[in-house]
Amino acid sequence: MKRVWMFVVYIVILTLILLGCGQNTQQAQQDITTNEQTPATSEGSDEPEPEPESESEETGEVIELTVWHYFNPEYDGTAFAEVVEDFNASQNKYHVTQEFIPREELLKQYSIGLVGDVLPDVGMVDNPEHAAFSAMGLFEDITEQVEGWEETEQFFEGPLLSTVYEGKYYGLPHNSNCLALWYDEDMLKEAGVDVPQTWDELMEAAKKLTKDGVYGLAISAVKNEEGVFQFLPWLLSAGADVETLDSPDAVKALTYITDMVKEGYMSNEIINWTQADVQKQFATGKAAMMINGPWNIETTKRDAPDKNWHVAKIPKDVKYSSVLGGENFGIINGKDVDGGWEFLKYICGRVGSEKFNKDTGKFPPRKDILESSDHWKSDPVLSVFGEQMEYAMPRGPHPKWPEISTAISEAMHESITGVKTPEQALKDAQVKAQEALKE
Repeated sequence: MKRVWMFVVYIVILTLILLGCGQNTQQAQQDITTNEQTPATSEGSDEPEPEPESESEETGEVIELTVWHYFNPEYDGTAFAEVVEDFNASQNKYHVTQEFIPREELLKQYSIGLVGDVLPDVGMVDNPEHAAFSAMGLFEDITEQVEGWEETEQFFEGPLLSTVYEGKYYGLPHNSNCLALWYDEDMLKEAGVDVPQTWDELMEAAKKLTKDGVYGLAISAVKNEEGVFQFLPWLLSAGADVETLDSPDAVKALTYITDMVKEGYMSNEIINWTQADVQKQFATGKAAMMINGPWNIETTKRDAPDKNWHVAKIPKDVKYSSVLGGENFGIINGKDVDGGWEFLKYICGRVGSEKFNKDTGKFPPRKDILESSDHWKSDPVLSVFGEQMEYAMPRGPHPKWPEISTAISEAMHESITGVKTPEQALKDAQVKAQEALKE
């Protein structure tokens, strides 16, 4: 049984690596200098040796902790290192050493560490991977700590939900992002189109905007996690979910996207376009609207400095919806829970979260920060993404998310390319997803 479980772990890890967005690929090492102190001894004493926490308080010995992450050392890794240094300076009980490991390698190290017990005290994961690693036993159950923390209620529902497995919390959300509708204001004005707020309005707007080599809307429907990431807002907005892929609401969502392509309002090339490709279509004026994330804000400003554009919430069917991106942190199972929790509270707390996300252009998963900080509140684009965060839901969360995601991705391609009807494609996807859940 143990060999089977190890095999399952290996397969899931490889799948996650292949599906990952791979945004942090540079390999470098940034370690914070460790202050080594000679531990006090208790020789000659008949008293039982105190716990590490008590020893630290009584003797002044600093407890060393290590955190693994895949933040790019030349960008967000620098910002993270600064927050770690701030935590170390904020108290004298714990000292955290941060270690950069490229994303693909980090996932491998987690897998190896589960077998060889060579792991850090705290580790980072992409939020859709959190449930899978929790199921494998990588992360500690910190439900008691999370439910007892007064700041927990400040997190948005989606990010906090991404840390849950079988009703228990296994970490905290650290940074987030979501999708929104981008539109060319000049193109909409010229076509006499108002910013669409519903699916019907979006379809009509896309129709009017499609002309002279310009498509009304562009999305990514590439056959991997990135395409599924872009499809989920439509699925959720229709009232469906990933556990009932063959429901009438799910069929409605896929039919809507398929019809957009059939009518020519979206290019049939969306099945080959990544989100970066979609941004290029929008920046070069080949798409009047697009669905994309805040990571493309600076890129669009650079690529199209004269373009007059703005963002809005993704048009809704029965409700507004978006999808959650970003990373979480968890305490490694069997490690120092008290120290790890103090560290998590700092980097995911009000001060640490605001500093890191502001410095990196990411979004805090906390409503109190987005509602009060001028950095997000006063910016016309960032404030809209902040509003959209309220509706951003996680992928899953489920340990078998990669298999579910693959089933959805295949259904999207089969429907958009006309190989199957939306109904048949999703019926088959439901069977595949249910088979994965039974394993």
